[in-house]
Amino acid sequence: MRVSNPGKLYFPDRGITKRQVVEYYLAVAEPLLGVLRDRPTTLKRFVDGVSGEAFYAKRVPKGAPDWVDSVDISFPSGRTAREVCPTEPAVLAWAANLGTFDFHPWPVRRPLVDHPDELRVDLDPQPGTGFDDAVTVAAALREVLDDAGLTGYPKTSGGRGIHVAVRVRPQWTFVQVRRAVIALAREVARRIPQQATVSWWKEERGQRVFLDFNQAARDRTIASAWSVRGTPRATVSMPVTWDELPDVDPDDFDVLSVPALLAERGDPHAGLDAEAFSLDTLLDWAARDERDHGLGDLPYPPEYPKMPGEPLRVQPSRARRVTSDDVSS
Repeated sequence: MRVSNPGKLYFPDRGITKRQVVEYYLAVAEPLLGVLRDRPTTLKRFVDGVSGEAFYAKRVPKGAPDWVDSVDISFPSGRTAREVCPTEPAVLAWAANLGTFDFHPWPVRRPLVDHPDELRVDLDPQPGTGFDDAVTVAAALREVLDDAGLTGYPKTSGGRGIHVAVRVRPQWTFVQVRRAVIALAREVARRIPQQATVSWWKEERGQRVFLDFNQAARDRTIASAWSVRGTPRATVSMPVTWDELPDVDPDDFDVLSVPALLAERGDPHAGLDAEAFSLDTLLDWAARDERDHGLGDLPYPPEYPKMPGEPLRVQPSRARRVTSDDVSS
C-alpha cells in the first residue's frame, strides 16, 4: 500500500510523521486486530494532524479499496450505515494514511451486531481529579467485578482516564448491557461515594471520577486498546495489568515507545477472549436497585430518542427552578 506524503508532520511537538504512525500500526497490528477484527469501527481522522480539526468517519470512506471489509450497522435514530470492519493489517495502514489516529470499535462482532460481546466501563476523571483518582476507583471496580463473577482488563485511555473491558456472551441487547453497566457503576459509587459518581449531570459530579454508563449505549464507542490519541505527545491507549496500573504514567505510552514495550512484554490483554461471562448477576443487581431502592434507568445522551423507562432529561438545577416557579404561582 502506498503512503501519500509520508513526511507530513502529524505530531509537530514530537516530530512524528504520517509514516511513523503507519509504521506504528503495523508494529502493533497483531494485538490491535485481536481487538478490532470483525467489529464495526468508526475512524477518528485528523487529516491535518493533531493540530487540526478531527472528525468521526462512521461510513466507509469513498474510494476505499475492495479489500477493506465492512458491515451494516444501525444508529439509535434508525438510520443505517456501512462501517469499516478491520480484518487485516493493510486496513490499519490504509486508515492511518487517511489520517486515522483512533480506532473506535463497537462492542459487537459480525454477524451479531445487535448483541454486544463486550462490557466496557469508562472511568472519566472530572475537574479537580486526575489519573491517580481513576486508579483508586478502578481498584474498587475490580472488587465489584470479582463479586459479580467477572474478569476485567484495564487500559489507559491515553489521557487521564481508564477503560476496563469484560468479555461477555453476545446474548443481551444494548439496552440490557447498558443497564448492567449502570448497576455495576452504582455499586462502585455506593462503596466509595467520595471518589466515584454515576451522576449524568456535571453540576452534581463534583471532584469525583464519573463512571460513564452511556458509553454502553448503541453507537457510543471508546478508543480501542493500542489506538493513538489526539494528544500533543502522541499517547497511546495502552493495555496494562491490574498489578501494573497503580504505578503507570499514561504519558509513558506513545507512538515511539509502545512497539518496544509490546515486543518486550507481549499483550497484557491476551487473555481477554479466554472466557465470555454472563451478565445475570449484574442484571439481578439492576432489578434489585429498582425494586428495593427505586433506582431505575438513567438519562441517555441528548441526541438519542426518548427511551422506555428513561427519566426526564432535565438538569437538576433547572428542574428545581421549574418546580419552585410552579409553587410560587
